[in-house]
Amino acid sequence: MPRAPAPALLGAVQSKPQLLAWLTCDGVHIDPGSGKHTILGIFSNIQARHFPVTHPFMIWFLTITDCSPGEHKLRISMGVNDANPQPLLERPFESQSPLHRINLINEIRNLTFPQPGEYSLIIEIDEEPILATSMTVTGG
Repeated sequence: MPRAPAPALLGAVQSKPQLLAWLTCDGVHIDPGSGKHTILGIFSNIQARHFPVTHPFMIWFLTITDCSPGEHKLRISMGVNDANPQPLLERPFESQSPLHRINLINEIRNLTFPQPGEYSLIIEIDEEPILATSMTVTGG
């Protein structure tokens, strides 16, 4: 049976954006020769002695696929214990094809946590949620 040409396949892809990776880390190095990403200092929770606490710098690294060609908008919102999440980051990005993997490096500076707890994070593409997760902030 003959295979359909690639352009026909691209037109047939009808899915919503998919999140392949979500990491909180200290840094991302992109090799200028190969374009490879090296992720530095992955972490999933924050510990503080006093509150409120302000984390000076972190990166939220995402890899997304299945985005239709064109402009899209990423939004990341955060709230304490699922209550009233507020947008922390909104940014545009572009997709060339639903088959591409798009790496988004998002620098988060001076993020304040008023109290210990589970901080809900909601990641949306074009106002459609693709992930709900949390970050634990503990005292001690």
